[in-house]
Amino acid sequence: MTSGISPGTGSGSGISPGTGSAPVWDPQQYGHYAEDRGRPRRELLARVPALPASASGGPGPRIADLGCGSGGPSAELAARWPAAHVTGYDNSATMLAEARAYEGPTAGGGTLDFAHADLATWRPPPAETFDLIFSNAAFQWLPGHTAAFPGYMAALAPGGVFAFQVPGNFAAPSHTLLHALRDSPRWSARLGREPERVPVPEPAGYFAALAPLGRTVDTWETTYTHVLTGEDPVLEWVKGTALRPVLTLLADDPEARDAFLAEYAAALREAYPPGPYGTLFPFRRIFAVAVKQ
Repeated sequence: MTSGISPGTGSGSGISPGTGSAPVWDPQQYGHYAEDRGRPRRELLARVPALPASASGGPGPRIADLGCGSGGPSAELAARWPAAHVTGYDNSATMLAEARAYEGPTAGGGTLDFAHADLATWRPPPAETFDLIFSNAAFQWLPGHTAAFPGYMAALAPGGVFAFQVPGNFAAPSHTLLHALRDSPRWSARLGREPERVPVPEPAGYFAALAPLGRTVDTWETTYTHVLTGEDPVLEWVKGTALRPVLTLLADDPEARDAFLAEYAAALREAYPPGPYGTLFPFRRIFAVAVKQ
């Protein structure tokens, strides 16, 4: 969620949706299918160009990781730029507790630390300039997140980079079935109706939001066909991300939780039937990399 600043550990865990009670995140559950979840993050990281501090030979880059989850993604940033000062931000205490294991000096002379923050309200400190603001699978929890982009870009050094990816699969059965079940007569009284989700922009929408702010902007999409194995593998996937708000609401009622999961699992098995090589789970992601003038 991901792993978000609270959720997302797609890092995405730990960026709170910004409305209602924040979901409780489970680092172990989010860690299921870690290789599949990590691929978009690694491919985004590979598209980040040289950072100003690295290119100039000056002090190590200053990097913010928004929605750092349990810390692994921030550690990847520190490995890519060993002299950097990397701060991972998240609002999930559970995720941050896991992330502390990565905290401290790095082998290249840099520093990795973590801070509690909410993506809905976090803004770059006025006195601080960043070389990279990075976010993996977090902004989807925050309606209207493009309104924060001018502030992020303003906080970058000349030549600094703003890079992020978000899921773009909200029309997929994994989501539509969950929303329909939650809003059904049986469950809406218990859970409350699903808050209205504003879809994330398309790649062209992100380009339009970033083009006035950056020297170069690259936006694109990729649909991954994950091959999942095990019993009810799509259910296990969404237990780590999209299902967290429901699991949080039903945490004090195991019988209701199990009943909801049974209904949802049956619907997912029909939408994503197992095949001879496993269960195919298409997952669309949207990426953006903007470089400041």
